[in-house]
Amino acid sequence: MSSQPTPLSMALSQRKSDERATPITAFRMATRWWLEGRRLNLSLLAEELGIGRATLMRWVGNKDLLMGEILWSQYKLIYDKAIERAAEDASLDGIEFLVQIYTDINIALINAKPMHDFLHAEPQWGLQLLTSNISGLQSRLIETWRQLFDEQIKAGKINPEMDAESLAYFIIRIGEGAIYCDLICGRTPNPGPASQAFRLLVNGHSR
Repeated sequence: MSSQPTPLSMALSQRKSDERATPITAFRMATRWWLEGRRLNLSLLAEELGIGRATLMRWVGNKDLLMGEILWSQYKLIYDKAIERAAEDASLDGIEFLVQIYTDINIALINAKPMHDFLHAEPQWGLQLLTSNISGLQSRLIETWRQLFDEQIKAGKINPEMDAESLAYFIIRIGEGAIYCDLICGRTPNPGPASQAFRLLVNGHSR
């Protein structure tokens, strides 16, 4: 007498077809590789996903854009955690709230081992991805901070002498100088002066 297949046996038999590669699985695998310190090779990634390189390129655009998505996802995690920590501290308000977020992010990026390993393995490409807009990362960073500054300005928490978008651009550039200065000019990364510069630039006049 033949036994009826169990839900488990049916699920296992269908697993291969259910696990077909998608743009999201490609992104997740690429992110895992990056976190493990592996170089991003699109041909090897396509092979491991079981798809053609042309399909992968159609999904991700190109290597710069894929790496930009990975870097943005890591930055957004750090940003969201910094926002959450600052919001939990009732004593932080206005400029103090913003300085705390900015400092936490810069410290986290300085101490991020995958980022450190990536930049030392591929410094030219890494800095280009981080400090230009070939990967779309810069525009996202600027927009994220612009929105935060706009919220604080509209709430009457800060009154800077510069518009929110300009502020966002300059504080990101200052942060890059603090975080990546070991690669740019051989200095030791230090978030302290960047936080001081942030305070001077953003504080403006108090209402």
